[in-house]
Amino acid sequence: MLRIHFTARDLEYVRIAPGPDPLWEIVCSVCRLQTDEGRIAFGPWRRAVTPLLRGGGGGRGGGGAGGADRAVALALRSLMPCGPYIPDFLTPAVDGGNADLRQGVDRVLSTPRSRLRREFTLLAESEARTRLLAGPETRVRPFAAEQLARGDAAALRALGGLLTAYDAAFVAPYRPWIDAAVASDVAWRSRELAAGGVRALLETFRPMARWSPPVLEVTYPVERDLHLAGRGLLLVPSYFCWRKPITLFDGALLPVLVYPVEKPVQPPAPASDASLARLLGPTRAALLYEVALRGCATTSELALAVGCSLPNTCQQLAILREAGLAACRKEGRCVLHHPTPLGCRLLETVGAGPAGGPLPMPRPATVSP
Repeated sequence: MLRIHFTARDLEYVRIAPGPDPLWEIVCSVCRLQTDEGRIAFGPWRRAVTPLLRGGGGGRGGGGAGGADRAVALALRSLMPCGPYIPDFLTPAVDGGNADLRQGVDRVLSTPRSRLRREFTLLAESEARTRLLAGPETRVRPFAAEQLARGDAAALRALGGLLTAYDAAFVAPYRPWIDAAVASDVAWRSRELAAGGVRALLETFRPMARWSPPVLEVTYPVERDLHLAGRGLLLVPSYFCWRKPITLFDGALLPVLVYPVEKPVQPPAPASDASLARLLGPTRAALLYEVALRGCATTSELALAVGCSLPNTCQQLAILREAGLAACRKEGRCVLHHPTPLGCRLLETVGAGPAGGPLPMPRPATVSP
């Protein structure tokens, strides 16, 4: 059990990251490759990257020559064992949650030597305990451990190359899956936060966490207390995190709680030209605009906003989902709709999204598209 202790000031600084952190996604996905947990949730991804792990380089990401992708995955696996300890420096905190892979890698490479020594010592101790319990055959020597522990510049650059190469081959090609799942989660929790405040937000994490003021009790593999002490808490959604939230080992670092988002059993199919063509019409244009403007809305709210009957609104929203421009999730008796990243980009392209500012969209004069 992880007990996160809040003060009144901490409640003022609870934030939801707008998207997944690329380095946390690397760490969590490397852990998913080490076990068969989440066979349904991660089965499509595991099947897609299997050729890379076999040295074929035939995945959607284009793959490296020969066994390059396999070597990258094995090297990172040695630094990110699916166990009690993974070095914190591999997932540097980003205040506000606006994470970028390049910036994250730069932060990894600028880790102070004293911290590298300390964390590689902890990794060695954790690996020794694991070997003692599971047997010497489980020993995997961490990639360039001695060089990295003393801050060797060449070793750090090599690590940066591994992180970038892994993301390109194992994560980036599947970002539509990741972004769609995370967007759905963030839209739902943001709606709860806006409607009911921090308490309502923290209640959304049941059953993996329980809010018992002033403590958030989180399902965790070890007994631990984390005192926020006025620093607040950044909630980071993750596609590859599985079942239980995770946090940094060092409680003195900026507090983050990385939590798993709900994943569709079947990953979304890419939109086709035919499905996009079906979107033409004022009703669907108005619905897409309203969904993007609100961030998250019920079917009834959208029907009222665009002046459509409920059945017709349901039909038009189904077409938006089919085209990959909107998604939904069921919460109690309501169905909440939100835009996908593709839907937002489409609106921005025509100057009707967050980037270009909301422009008036045509409202349907009748209930037909």
